[in-house]
Amino acid sequence: MLSSRKIMVHLSPEQDRILQGLAELRGMPDYTALLRVIDAGFQCGGEGTEVVRQVREIAAEIGALAERLAGLERVCDRILFTACAAYAYARDGALGAARGDEVIAREARAAFQRQRGLAAKSDT
Repeated sequence: MLSSRKIMVHLSPEQDRILQGLAELRGMPDYTALLRVIDAGFQCGGEGTEVVRQVREIAAEIGALAERLAGLERVCDRILFTACAAYAYARDGALGAARGDEVIAREARAAFQRQRGLAAKSDT
């Protein structure tokens, strides 16, 4: 057997305007619209925990992706630096300059910084 209980609800003027607009839009009395709003609120309350769980899962996945992306960025930096160093040593060898490792390493670092700067400009 279903039973009901009377509860007095105080609405702010803004809430009352919204409720009246909803009732007019649906062509129903204010009380029926209020009962539907309350029912919808109860239904959302039960699903709210599932939404929170899904949001947490999505946030965890985004965090994992961000971590993997940072790892990929580090690998790309190492690849770029290796390519710059290889170019600097190959250039030195082709020119027959026979400069020391410190000079070639400085050139490789400078080339790396130039390429990183060019990549940063193309990102914007």
